[in-house]
Parts: sequence; structure tokens; C-alpha cells
Amino acid sequence: MAGDAADVAASVSLVCGVVALVTGVALVTLFDSLPLSVQLVPLAVSVVVLGLPHGAVDHLVLPRVREKPVSLRWLVGFGLGYLALAASYAIGWYLEPVLAFVGFILLTIFHWGQGDVYALVSIFDVDHLETRFQRALTLCVRGGIPMLVPLVAFPEQYAFVATAVVELFDPAATSALEPVFAPTVRAWVAVGFTALVAVSLGWGLFQAGPSRSWTLDAGETVGLVAFFAVVPPILAIGLYFAFWHSVRHVLRTVLVDRPAADALEAGSLRTALWRFTRDAAPLTAGALVVLVGLALAVPRTPATLSDLLGVYLVCLAVLTLPHTVVVSLLDWEQRIWA
Repeated sequence: MAGDAADVAASVSLVCGVVALVTGVALVTLFDSLPLSVQLVPLAVSVVVLGLPHGAVDHLVLPRVREKPVSLRWLVGFGLGYLALAASYAIGWYLEPVLAFVGFILLTIFHWGQGDVYALVSIFDVDHLETRFQRALTLCVRGGIPMLVPLVAFPEQYAFVATAVVELFDPAATSALEPVFAPTVRAWVAVGFTALVAVSLGWGLFQAGPSRSWTLDAGETVGLVAFFAVVPPILAIGLYFAFWHSVRHVLRTVLVDRPAADALEAGSLRTALWRFTRDAAPLTAGALVVLVGLALAVPRTPATLSDLLGVYLVCLAVLTLPHTVVVSLLDWEQRIWA
């Protein structure tokens, strides 16, 4: 059962990922420049579709993978812990917005990397990532692509996003980020990250040869590097977040929900996704409350598209910390790093 359902999940992941990448490249090929309002569309859609909701079943995935009932005691304890982590990070944005932003980048590298490691190991069943060290290399590569390639390829737009976020809390603090965008720093990032990609893929090739699984990993990696090198980062991140990362995590949650996995195996993707949508609705609504609360609470009242982008990214950051803890526990339960 699980194997067949995983095959369906693999097909859906690949199709959604390819569509996202092709859409981004097609848009920049067809149009000389894309206004900010257009680039923000995928991120705006992700507020209610896939993006923000993809972590809204965090309270259910651990009991399901452990095959235990979801008790009121569990929900209360889980909710308090989740809120405590989110609130702690939110306070950090007020106290040290620059450090909070840098922390968000590092957290995203880890979380998006762990998401792709899971997909490669469990959904695509690759055979060339046998050791923890190889998987850790892959985590750094896959998580680093969306965060580091745009820094090298689009420094002005990267700086624009960083400024939009940090200025919500302390406009004067944005100058502390300027050295990161210096040509020398970006050159070292480019050289170092290229070497990391080469070592990761080269090691896999040495271990397994040009196998189907290595070719899949290499193809996705090269495709993602090219995508983030040519598509403006706001548009690229929006497409990737919703239709690559979030889709893969949603499918992961479906696979640990027995009725949803059965539906997926039977070819009823609609039924499986409906169960996810139903289960995710309450906490998606809660996440929207957090988003509105942040918009009202930030020192600088959001008045422009860039301000709204900043608020949404802070909301994602605040929710990503506890979400990453849950996913890390899920990795442990599913022996991703065993």
C-alpha cells in the first residue's frame, strides 16, 4: 500500500515541481520585466493555498505516524509548546530584527533542505544517499539553493526583501546587512556553494554511478539552480514555496494519514487532498489570525506592497520555527537519518 501511494506522491511532486519551474522561466522569457504586483501573486496565493496551510496539520502528524489517538491532552500540550516557540521568535524580531532575519534564512535552509531529503529518501526511494553525511550534504545543497543562489544572481532584489522585513521593526538596522551584498562576499558564496553542489552530486555518482535515482537528484538540483539563477527571487520563492516545498510536505502528511494514503493508492487524489484540507482548515485560520495580528503589531504600519511582503515573511518565520521542530521529530519517527 505505502509503496503504491508513494509512487503517486512521487508523480504529483514531479509534475508540480516541473510546472512551477517552467512557469517561472517562461514568464521571465516572455516579459522583459515583471512588476512587483505580478511577482507577488504566487506568494499571495500561498496565504490560503498550499503555502501557509502546509504546516496546519502539525498537530496530527506525530500521533498518526505513531499510530496513536489524538487526545485533548496531546492537543493542549502541543498547542502550548507550538505557541511558546512561535512567540519567542516573534519577540526576537522586535529585539534584534537583523539577527532574526539571518536566523530565518538559516532556518529556511535547514527546513527546506530536510523537506527535499525526505522526498528523495522516502517518496522517490533513491539509493545513493546511504549515509547521514551524504544526506546532510544534500540538505545543505537543496536548502541552500533557494536562499543562496538568488543572493548571488539578484543582490539588489535580495536586499530589497531584507530591507522590507527589517524596516518593519527598525529602519536604521538595515545598514547592518549591507556587507552581505558586497561583490566579494557574493563571489565567495558562489564559489563555496558551487563546490558544495559538486561534492554532493559527485559523491553520489561515485557511490551509485549514473543510476536512475542519482539522475533524478542531479536533474532536480541543476534545474533548481538554473531556476533561481534566472527567475527574480520574489517570484521564484513564491512558486517554489507553494508548488515544490509545500506540495511535497502535504503529500508527506497524506502518506501518514491511513485513509488519505488509501485514497491516494486508489487513485483518488481529490479525496486525499480533501482530507488534508479539512484537517488543515482550523490551524490555517489560526495562522491567518497570527498574520493579521503581526500586521497590527509591527512598529511600522504596513502601507505598501513591500510592507505586506515583509509582514507575511515574518509570519512565515514565526510559524516555521515550531513547524521545523515538528518535521524534525517526524524525521526521527520515520528514520530519515537512521
